[in-house]
Amino acid sequence: MLRSRFLLSLVVALSLSTLASANSTTVNMTFLYPGTNVSGGYYTYPYYFSINGGKATPLMCDSFNNTISPGESWTAQVSGLLSGKGMFGKNIMDYKAAGIIFLGVMDGKINATVGNWAVWNLFDKGVTANAAALALDTNALFLAQNAPASEFKGLVLYTAVGSSPGNGPQEFIGYRTQSMATPEPGSLLLLSTGLIGIAGIMRRKLLRA
Repeated sequence: MLRSRFLLSLVVALSLSTLASANSTTVNMTFLYPGTNVSGGYYTYPYYFSINGGKATPLMCDSFNNTISPGESWTAQVSGLLSGKGMFGKNIMDYKAAGIIFLGVMDGKINATVGNWAVWNLFDKGVTANAAALALDTNALFLAQNAPASEFKGLVLYTAVGSSPGNGPQEFIGYRTQSMATPEPGSLLLLSTGLIGIAGIMRRKLLRA
């Protein structure tokens, strides 16, 4: 009887652990290397990272006054682009504009270097006098006023834990990666139910013994 209770408790604990893991919003990031785009002595999009040990993933930096070096690792909080939980808090309109620019770069409609300078300038005003970047900011901010949240679905911020503007690693914009994938709620429910069912079968076998 005691053994069956122990097994049931173990199964429940494993199920809860799985659920907690699914709701985790932190990842381990390692900066692998920058891309080949250089402007004004600074690397621009893309920056390549390994997230939770996964393959190289390109991300866009949005915080000009923070610095990182290849090989550096840290823990980052992952949040939706419009969650208000990024390094720059609830500057939602700036994040919307940054998302619009990022999507334009990803679609090949915006030059990656100009786009990255425009994003930097959204959060660190005055870092560039490039006319194309400034015009891009103006247009993106205008579009952001009426852009529905659905347009930014899947975009997330990777914000180093404990960092702030000018302190700690940079913040990045990107998509969730496969290395962050977790079971869907339905799959978790089936897993938990199955484990509890197995515990029940084992309990009955122990009672018969």
